[in-house]
Amino acid sequence: MDAAELDLLTQTLRKTMRDASGAGLYTALTDLGWHDMLIEAPDSTVPLVFRLLGETGAHAPVLNDVIHAAAGLPADGPIPLPFAGGTWVQWEHGDSPLADSAILDAELPIRQISRGAEIPLAAGRRALGWWLTGASRAMLTLARDHAVDRVQFGRPVASFQAVRHRLAETLVAIEGAEATLAAATDDLGCLLAKAAAGRAALTTARHCQQTLGGIGFTAEHDLHRHLRRILVLDGLLGSSRELVRTAGATVRTAGAAARLVHL
Repeated sequence: MDAAELDLLTQTLRKTMRDASGAGLYTALTDLGWHDMLIEAPDSTVPLVFRLLGETGAHAPVLNDVIHAAAGLPADGPIPLPFAGGTWVQWEHGDSPLADSAILDAELPIRQISRGAEIPLAAGRRALGWWLTGASRAMLTLARDHAVDRVQFGRPVASFQAVRHRLAETLVAIEGAEATLAAATDDLGCLLAKAAAGRAALTTARHCQQTLGGIGFTAEHDLHRHLRRILVLDGLLGSSRELVRTAGATVRTAGAAARLVHL
């Protein structure tokens, strides 16, 4: 896929995600050839689709498809997914939120289930990492626009050094996570990339909330939607804290750290 085709696909996907979400978006993505793209060009389409899901705030059960494709299986509905704290959940393909998923994000049709079978998680973790960075960029845009427009003491909030430092630290965290995701290829690399994306998202949420101040706590502002979304995504397939511990245990057992990136 060349640059012009990728740009056209980006525009089409962004418009589609702004117009639909949930089951409707999944149908639209299927009509656009999502399953074919997942097989023929996963390295370009998976980061694009998941990043745009984060940026637009839309959602669809495409994580199931990524994990199925990585395992060499046809797309066949929801599968058990490990969640933070040793629990397991299932991302349904329906459009109705479930009562037991409303704790964090009532928009997502995720329900808790009994323990499922072990599945390959590397591709799913990398995809979720891109979703987290997309949501982080959406939160950063909200905070940046507020800082530029809001005036305090006769000056834009964006002119205050403390605010600038918070937003700069946020941008560094996001771009660092994206670089890690782009370099991830094996199981350990994808695990660490997802952990980096989760930590970047949590850092972004904290700094953006501080920048937005009181307006960021209100239901009328979009920050709370992205905040609830990243809490769910960070927990899926292992939270950033759990994944870091897992990586540490892997390195300790092996007695050496693998070379993840060749510079």
